Amino acid sequence: MKRNVTIAAITAAVLISGTTAATVAFADSDGDRDRTSTRSAGTVSLADDDRDDRTDDASDDRSDDRADDRAPAAAKSAGISLDQAVAAALKSVPGTVTQAELDRDDDDHNGRAVWELDVRGSDKKWHDVTVDAADGKVLKTRDDDNDDRDDHAPRSSAVTLNEAAAAALKTAPGTITSIDLDDDDDDDNGSRSNVLRWDVDVAGKDGKQHELRVDAKTGKVTVDRDDDGDDRDDRGDDRDDRNDDRDGDDD
Repeated sequence: MKRNVTIAAITAAVLISGTTAATVAFADSDGDRDRTSTRSAGTVSLADDDRDDRTDDASDDRSDDRADDRAPAAAKSAGISLDQAVAAALKSVPGTVTQAELDRDDDDHNGRAVWELDVRGSDKKWHDVTVDAADGKVLKTRDDDNDDRDDHAPRSSAVTLNEAAAAALKTAPGTITSIDLDDDDDDDNGSRSNVLRWDVDVAGKDGKQHELRVDAKTGKVTVDRDDDGDDRDDRGDDRDDRNDDRDGDDD
């Protein structure tokens, strides 16, 4: 959101400065060259913004791809299941688990596969719990006062995390690498949906990454995306986005 606001502010500043410069140029009887220069400067500024956007998008995509690439490796090395990790976390910090992710991050855990869980504790605080994916040992617990997360209790879900996981695995057999209780999403029309759901990522037995949504009220499963792990498709999509941006610049 901050990035969008910043881009909007930059764009507005370019438009305002362009309008002022155009007024001065038209007042000059010898202003043809000035007008051309002003329009060119404005175009360059907007083009620079577009290049920045494309760079940011590409960087975000690469980060997402790297996280997706780690998931299958972590799934293969996991010795305990999601429900075992949840049980270990709740034994350490009683409460409700709203998110769990299987990860193998060389920076944080020396290449060790771990379950990272978010727990809304019975003390009404948020806690981050890290569980060793090999033996179920709790490696770390931390009170999380992160401003990015609401201090309020999560919305009540009729479908539990374990029930959502089981439903997802019926649709896409494999190993769950991430599950998250979420109501922060837009529908296809860009309107806030506020439909409570479980977002589930599965490293499938078919070798694909599956993204599914489980309705937190009904337990209905919908497939959000299947990924064959071929990043070349994603790079092709990135090129299409860049071409669209260039077409917009020409307009």
